[in-house]
Amino acid sequence: MNYLSKFLSIIPFIFYTFFVSGQETRDTASIQPINIHAYFSTQPLLGLTTSAQSINELHLQRQQTHSLLSALNEIAGLRMEERSPGSYRLAMRGSLIRSPFGIRNAKIYIDEFPLTDAGGNTYLNLIDPFSIHSIHVLKGPDGSLYGANSGGVVRIDPKGFSSAPDQAEVLFTTGAYGLFQEQLSLQKNMSDTYQFSFDQSFQRSDGYRDQTALNKKTFQTAHRWRYHNDNVLKLFLLYSDLGYQTPGGLTDTQFQENPRMARPAAGPNPGAKEQHAGIYNKTLFGGISHTAMLSSKLSHHISLFGSHTDLKNPFITNFEVRAERNLGIRTYLSFAKNKHARFSWQMQAGFEGQKGWNMIENYDNNKGVRGNEQNKDDLYNAQASLFYRAMAKIANRWTVEGSIGLNTATINYVSHYPKIIDPNGEIDFGHIWMPRFASSYLINSHVAIRASVSKGYSAPTLAEVRSSDNQINTELQAETGVNYELGVRLESKNRRLLADVSAYTYQMDNGIVRQLRNDGAEYYVNAGKIDQKGVEAMFLAHILSPSSTRLVKQLDYQTSLARNFYEFDTYQIDNEDFTGNAVTAVPDWTVTNSLSFTFPANIQFHIFHNYVSSMPLNDANTVYADAFHLVQAKAGITFPSIKKLQLHMFAGVDNLLNERYSLGNDINAFGNRFFNPAPPRNFYGGVRISWKTIRHQII
Repeated sequence: MNYLSKFLSIIPFIFYTFFVSGQETRDTASIQPINIHAYFSTQPLLGLTTSAQSINELHLQRQQTHSLLSALNEIAGLRMEERSPGSYRLAMRGSLIRSPFGIRNAKIYIDEFPLTDAGGNTYLNLIDPFSIHSIHVLKGPDGSLYGANSGGVVRIDPKGFSSAPDQAEVLFTTGAYGLFQEQLSLQKNMSDTYQFSFDQSFQRSDGYRDQTALNKKTFQTAHRWRYHNDNVLKLFLLYSDLGYQTPGGLTDTQFQENPRMARPAAGPNPGAKEQHAGIYNKTLFGGISHTAMLSSKLSHHISLFGSHTDLKNPFITNFEVRAERNLGIRTYLSFAKNKHARFSWQMQAGFEGQKGWNMIENYDNNKGVRGNEQNKDDLYNAQASLFYRAMAKIANRWTVEGSIGLNTATINYVSHYPKIIDPNGEIDFGHIWMPRFASSYLINSHVAIRASVSKGYSAPTLAEVRSSDNQINTELQAETGVNYELGVRLESKNRRLLADVSAYTYQMDNGIVRQLRNDGAEYYVNAGKIDQKGVEAMFLAHILSPSSTRLVKQLDYQTSLARNFYEFDTYQIDNEDFTGNAVTAVPDWTVTNSLSFTFPANIQFHIFHNYVSSMPLNDANTVYADAFHLVQAKAGITFPSIKKLQLHMFAGVDNLLNERYSLGNDINAFGNRFFNPAPPRNFYGGVRISWKTIRHQII
């Protein structure tokens, strides 16, 4: 890393030295512990047995209002990219070689409803960030309780399920490249037992590059009804109408010549703009859950959920139409005894299952218009998981837990066009046992050590079995491996400082790697063994607690870093041997720093820095993406309330250093079209109007 990143890393200690001498007694007031929802309950982070981190609503509001990018990238071991407006990619403890588009190898929930469908794909870009109350991230394989995954688990808590005062908020944002965003959020307590939320948003953008326009509309509602002292009913509905253009990758020469261009025509293939390349996704997602206390120790939970997606994807070589239907159930019994005694224990046993019905059709793409049929297939996939967990806490100091899951995944397919001799088939990825053993020990009230061993398992997704080359790959195998991890958490007195460090090693078999054919169509292969080792660290400091007597009333700092040691252990395709090479699309270093200031008159200022080191873009390690420093800043002022009305104005800048970088690189790209240029320095601003009961918020 260069001098800039080193300098930014020591900024908090400069502030700490400068201000500590002037702190008053009130600055040492105790700060509430950080809690995270994990393993069926909300737990203090200090004693948790896994690597985890949470993001609350106020933290989300400190970032850009139209994207989760900055907030999620503050989590060590998690990296999010946005190739163009609306096109998200997410990697958890792994490379992006499986996720050229969308999110794979991670399990994402909205409350207890899996947003990850039966095919293993997650449309995270359907959610509006303004509708989220909090995000909880568990890192590393957790398939024993959450179904197939080897990257980790993300739980999104929507507004409406959490306790909140009556409030209504409307937000307007405008910015560079035609950005306009409108968001409406309403939370209402109808009684002591029933509350609900309604969130609506509209967002549009022309985008920095040609062929990157975005148009997105969302409607979301969440309801929570405690109709009996021991029974709770929840309902969640989300509808999203998302359309965004896809510009395609550029060569390095094209990147340097004109980073705003879309992929031009090459040989027999027309360009992205000529083909009106884009993705148009209309999805209805919903779920209903019921939790009942059957006795003082025994409870039962059941969730029913489903989704309906209509997707159109005009691409360079074809026009794809998909109709995806998913239904699922998640249910478990939970037993807990002596919860507050010197010895307490609990256990859960349950089942999660999903079934998907998918119609996929491909046509010639005649400049954005469907032409003649190319392929037509129906695929029916199913995933199921039986799980059991037991946890004991001894002397409020030592936590021991073990869990095991039995996971299955199958895909049945029927090929309707073109006609083949045997149009029917089944792919069975087998029955996989996934155990996890973990322990955490509180050395004292401020220091905890932890260790875990867990098995990871990730079946190929539907989009990998039938990728954009329109062929059903019956040879692809599931990824498996064992993860070993050690960690330590430290909390200062009064919780002014928090540190979390972990080290892991994950030896993956049958790693799935993306390849491209000459026309740009993708397909996937198993890369043999992949050696994944890493060190992650997070540091949080409340440098200045709230005070009304200083120029800086409050100052918070957070940093996170990940050092990755990822390489192909055994990987050979035809005559090419990539054994020993660095794993594609994995940077050696990612570092984030953030500072949040609060000044008198309710003025806030936040600055965010993200460093990503260079990374290989092909398996041969002959092409690398340059390292970059992304700096973003946001300032705002909250005006005094008039009765229940409050006005908040904000302005922000993205890419403050005007870095020239590519975000969301194409991997193993044919024709050396690796790069998706990101915007240079640009600005945005907006206003938020709130009607609420007494509740102070910061941006």
